Order: sequence, then C-alpha cells, then structure tokens
Amino acid sequence: MGERVTHVTIVGGGTAGWLTALLLGTFWKDQGKERDGKRITLIESPNVSTVGVGEATVPAMPRLLKQAGISERDFFKNCNASFKLGVLFGDWNRDANGRRIDYINSFNEGPVIGGVETAQQFLQFGAGGRNFSDVITPALDLGRACKGPRPLNAKPFEQGVGFAYHLDAGRFAGMLRDVCLARGVEHVRDDVVDVEKDERGFITALTLKEKDRLPVELVIDCTGFRGVLINGALEEPFIDYSKYLANDRAAAVQIPHPDPERIEPMTRSTALSAGWVWRVPLYNRVGTGYVFSSAHRSDEEACDELRAHLCATAGPEHKDAEPRVIPMRVGRTRNPWAKNCVAIGLSSGFIEPLESTAIFMIEMSIRWLLAYFPDKDFAEPQRARYNKVATELYDEVRDFICLHYALGNRTDSQYWIDAREELAVPDSLAANLELWKNKLPTRYDLESAQLFSHQVYHAVLLGKKVYETGFAAPPESSVTLKRSQWRDYVKQVRRGIDQAVRTLPDHKTLLTNIRGEDQTAPSAAAGPKLPAKPKLGKPIIPPPTVTLPGQGAPMKPVIVNKRGRG
Repeated sequence: MGERVTHVTIVGGGTAGWLTALLLGTFWKDQGKERDGKRITLIESPNVSTVGVGEATVPAMPRLLKQAGISERDFFKNCNASFKLGVLFGDWNRDANGRRIDYINSFNEGPVIGGVETAQQFLQFGAGGRNFSDVITPALDLGRACKGPRPLNAKPFEQGVGFAYHLDAGRFAGMLRDVCLARGVEHVRDDVVDVEKDERGFITALTLKEKDRLPVELVIDCTGFRGVLINGALEEPFIDYSKYLANDRAAAVQIPHPDPERIEPMTRSTALSAGWVWRVPLYNRVGTGYVFSSAHRSDEEACDELRAHLCATAGPEHKDAEPRVIPMRVGRTRNPWAKNCVAIGLSSGFIEPLESTAIFMIEMSIRWLLAYFPDKDFAEPQRARYNKVATELYDEVRDFICLHYALGNRTDSQYWIDAREELAVPDSLAANLELWKNKLPTRYDLESAQLFSHQVYHAVLLGKKVYETGFAAPPESSVTLKRSQWRDYVKQVRRGIDQAVRTLPDHKTLLTNIRGEDQTAPSAAAGPKLPAKPKLGKPIIPPPTVTLPGQGAPMKPVIVNKRGRG
C-alpha cells in the first residue's frame, strides 16, 4: 500500500464539481475521517459559465439527497423542485393509420403473474383497448390530473408511486456549493493557466492566474465539454458517438407556467422535424428547449421551429422567445480516469438528455471513485476497473437512447428517415433487436443494466407499439397463460390507480406543503395507502422499478445502487 491521498483538487464547479465535493466530504465524515488530514479544494473560474445540466432526474435522486444530509424541504424550496413520474413521449411513432403515438416511460413496472411478465400477458390478451402503461403505472393518470405521487405531510423522501425530481440546475449547483462551503470545502475562484506533469505524465501541480502554483495529489476534471485536464493536458482521446446519435445542439429557453395551479408531474419529450422538444415543469416556471441535429436544421431554423411549437402549445406570447443555443459534445472520454486525474460530468462524457441521465452519471462516477479510491501509487487495477464500469454505463445509456431512433417509423422528414436508416446501431443493440423479434427482452439480454432494466425496454417496445406497426409479429409465450388471471390483475390495478387519482393531492398543493408554505394541509392519513408489492385480490398500484437501497444508511465506498431507476 502506498501513501494515502489526503488532498483532492476539483477543477470546475457546477453540478459535477460541487456534487463531487459534497459526496467525497460526506463519505469521509461518515467514516469518521473528517479530522484525519483530508481536505478538498475546488477551483472555479470566475470567467467560465457552466452548462446547467440535469433539470430532470431519475429515481436515484431521493437516495442521493438523503445520504448527503440535504433536507427534502430545503431542496424543494431552494431548487424550485417538482415531482417527475416519468417521461411522456409524444409523436415519436405513428400507428397504421398515420396517427401519432404517445406513451409514458414511467418508474413503475408490472409484476410477474403466474410466472409470466406483465408485458407478455399484455401482448397476448390486451387490456380492453388500454395502453400498456395503463396497467403497470398510475403515472399517466396522475399526470393528466396534475396529481402528486404521495399524500400530504408524508415523511421526507417517502416513496409510494415511483418518482424522481425536476429541479433548477443553476440553483441546485448553488445549493450544493453553499452546503460544501459550510462543511469546510476550500473554494478558490481562479483560472487554471498551466498544468505541470512529472516524467510519468502525472499532474503534479496547477498554475493559477492569481494564486500561482497549487500542488495536487488526486485531481478531478469537472471542466465540462472542454475537458481541460483529461482531454487537454493528458491528451486522453474522446470517442465521438455521432455515428449513432445525430443530435448535437440544443436551443433552451425558460417560460412561465400557462396555468401556475396545474403543474404537470412529468417530463415531456415531443418529436419535431429534426429532433425533439423537452418540457420540464418546475414549481415556478417551465424549462423547455429543442434538441436537434445541425446537419438537418440551422440554429435559426431550429429556433423558429421551437418558437412555433411554443406558440401552438403554450400560447402566442412566445413568438418572440429568444432561445440560447448550446453545442453538445456527444460521446465519452476513452478512459475517464487517466494517470491521477478523474473526469466527472461533461468532461467524462455526455449522451443526449432524452432520459435525464446527466446527474445520475455524475453520482455514479463519484460512487465508483469511492469504491476504487487510490493511494498515491495509483495502482493500475483500480483505475482499469473504474474505467470498465464507467464505459459500460455510457454504452448502456447509448444503446437505450439509440433504441428510440432505431425503432422510429416516421417518414415525414429526412431527419427521422436518416435516424432510422442512416445512423449506425451499436452491435450490442443490433443483436438484441434481432432477438426481440422473437422474444420479449429478458434480464439475461443486457450486458449492463445499471440504469435501464429489461422491463424498461418493455415499456418502450410496447409504448411505441412496434409489434403492431411492422417490427415483428408479437412474440408468443412459451407457457400457457390464464386469461382470467390477467383479467383480474387488470381490474385490480385499475381500481388502485383510480383510487390514487381520487385521493392523492394536487401536485401544486403537495409542493406547497413540502415547502412548508401550507399551514392548513390535512394529515397524511387522508391519502391512500399504497402497498409496496402488488398482490392479486386487493386494489394495487405497481411498485417503483427498484426499491431504493441504502436509504438513510451511511455512504459506503461501493456501488450501492445497482439500478438507478430505483
């Protein structure tokens, strides 16, 4: 064993930098090492603005906040947060009559019934004209009614219906900064102007514009798309994903709520002619924008199309909206840990924000660093294993995002035709698509399922209705299914969903209650009691995709969340 690393230097602020500082400090404190000579320094340029990533999250977020010691009330108030029950995809596919198909990818999954998964039962028996999501999740029903996912006055972070959060990314980074500073993180406002390396190529010191030379032991690159240390000083190559994913720009804008009393508890992703528009409703405003391909639309054309979409969906007052265009570097750094430098956040990699994975990728990068935390020898096996698991997650997310385009069937614009016919499909996904023409996805098909389980693939395949529109004939079950058992399940789950819609509070009311701004709210007993696991014979709500592991427990230097959707 070599000498211990006692000083971690983080270059770059924003969500990536401050979240890294927060979780490292939390881990050391929980291990009783806050007085053991360890310290964290974060260098943040006063002249470089950060890209505000991650206004929507995945359901690992409640666990993250709880383990970091951040109160839910403070989070909701400081970040103008709201609940997210899933992503509603609009007009990505068309049915046999040319009508748009809308579906939700939620955080719930159906149970196994008689040894057969819900998706297979649905393919064989249908659900009386209902969509697949209508019998596995209350998310769409609650979304239509603008209802929250839990009763008033529930315990902080309490789960019932699976949820994640929407948040103001800039305010979230600011909250993380304030917490870190209160916990002793050293904050240096300065520019890095030079990097010193030793004969091995390791970074030994950073030269700052105002404070001269700063020696380093372990350095974290959170400099965003620039990758100043990992791609610049260390010349670690960047692997471009443009042959798989065409979208390379985003036009972003903030707008007021059309109706401030009706806050939709879901993210929307609506297909346009050269990409898709996101809609993220916060407590105080709506974040929206257009992710598009510069090969198919100029910045001006994309902004015009976004304005037209906003006028049609949110009101004519948005005809003069001024979106900010952000270039996106889509892909990953070949080895996010090189020498004594670990890239976290956009410097490590970025996949277009279709499934809101940015903050989760940051979180997992930090957890992996804790799992393989080095000494000053920086042993190669630890670095190699970190790079292996990081690469697996990036490729997992890439494959899942590519799935949405590979299975698209729109023919009304060259963009959608190219997305389906010209973009390369990763070999791992291509092999599975051939397999899924005969069998629904199983847990054994996926090389990595840290975030997206095989049942999430069910939600997309059945949500897009690909077995009805030419992908393949619906796969048949290898066992005999009982129609009566399925019929009972559908009745029971719909009874539970209807009860939830009747009794759960309005989303705006719930948010006001959590923020501590509602002094007249009734007790939590007024809401429905949602069972953790569905059982036939009583009204049920399907559970969240994965139970959150480690809630309330100290952070350990291991990967504590195998699948972040839990």
